[in-house]
Amino acid sequence: MKAYFYLCLVITGLLSCSQQKDYHQFTGDPLLYCKTVKRLNDVVLENNFPPVIASRNYAYANIAAYECIAAGDSNYHSLSGQIKHLPPMPRPLAGQNIDFNLAALLAFVKVGNAVTFPEGVLMDYYNELKEQASDAGMPENILNYTVAFSDTIAASILKWSKGDKYAETRSAEKFTVTTEDGRWIPTPPAYAQALEPHWCDIRPLVLDTCSQFQSPPPPKFDMYKNSPYYKEVMEVKNTGDSLTEEQRHVADFFDDNPFKLNVSGHMMFATKKFSPPGHWMNIVGIAARKAKADFNSTVAAYAETSIALFDGFISCWKTKFSYNSIRPETVINKYINPDWRPYIQTPPFPSYTSGHSVISAAAAEVMSHYFGDQFVYRDSSLREFGINDMTFKSFRDAAWEASLSRLYGGIHFRSDIVNGNQEGKQIGTYIVEKLKMKNDADSKMFASKQVRAQW
Repeated sequence: MKAYFYLCLVITGLLSCSQQKDYHQFTGDPLLYCKTVKRLNDVVLENNFPPVIASRNYAYANIAAYECIAAGDSNYHSLSGQIKHLPPMPRPLAGQNIDFNLAALLAFVKVGNAVTFPEGVLMDYYNELKEQASDAGMPENILNYTVAFSDTIAASILKWSKGDKYAETRSAEKFTVTTEDGRWIPTPPAYAQALEPHWCDIRPLVLDTCSQFQSPPPPKFDMYKNSPYYKEVMEVKNTGDSLTEEQRHVADFFDDNPFKLNVSGHMMFATKKFSPPGHWMNIVGIAARKAKADFNSTVAAYAETSIALFDGFISCWKTKFSYNSIRPETVINKYINPDWRPYIQTPPFPSYTSGHSVISAAAAEVMSHYFGDQFVYRDSSLREFGINDMTFKSFRDAAWEASLSRLYGGIHFRSDIVNGNQEGKQIGTYIVEKLKMKNDADSKMFASKQVRAQW
């Protein structure tokens, strides 16, 4: 009888350990975090968030998740004090058993839900995560403590986010279009007003000011046939007139137009794809999966990359609206061929510098820091839009291809992309040097020993 009693105790203990292991496997799966970021990415896509606002959505959600991780892992440092205007974050209360991975997931979703629309769009997924954790064996008291702690982090991040002047820019004056030669005017087919002309007033996260890495002036507008400017104009036209299939693929792959307006006779309809920051969020997930990064490293990589995207757009928009440069399409239509159209659609804001060039180069510097300078990967992000994969030798290689896509697409001059790429490199390098998020000297990712689900 005594032997039977001890056997029952052993079996009960093993079942308990098994149950605990199950829920840790669920909440500790780094691919679950990648899927969660993709959930927000899909919301951003479906609701037509422009790239600059999308970068804000990703940044605050990922920072909220990161602060949960930093609270539970002494190898990671809070961004409070590193981002000088980020206040100290709430700390876990003594005696509370918290699953910090689940806290990170829930904080990401709650903040992501709050900064997007429609209201409550992510809350079904939020509840689904809690139910899945419970079904995987998480004890009720741990789940309750985790939710409570996650809520304090999310509330703190949302309160802090309200001081970035985003609300004020919603009611700022509209951009005034001038008729001066060389200045931006709306382009077909929508002839939309300038997008977010006051985005440079948004509070940066790591940069000291929006003009810290502002690019030098673009070539002077001059349509004399031997001028540097004219040569850049003709390069855009001649490239667009003789695109190879490979160049078309690159242009399509990095088009990343979140709202392309299609016009057919009297009919107009839109097609949607990821915006540039959404594309780079996907790339972080692809890299984390290939590197077999653990949960915390994955969250950190997403967070720092999203910071680079956010600050990159603020810097770029300062450059764009300081110089207010005309788009290639407008110049070519006015001075060379009124019927010429770029291969991809011209977005509604000034040309210099290229936004995709800036933010891609900034993201590439951060990701090179995490995953390595020669990280070969296959980008499958565009499969859902019917666009074939591309393989890159490194993140910097991908960033340069993203820059060139703007020349192939006919929407940017060479100076836009070269100087934009350089501006982004400076921003990314500065962020990597400024932020000390992990104790490891090189912060490179290591393979996780956790069991991973198929993704």
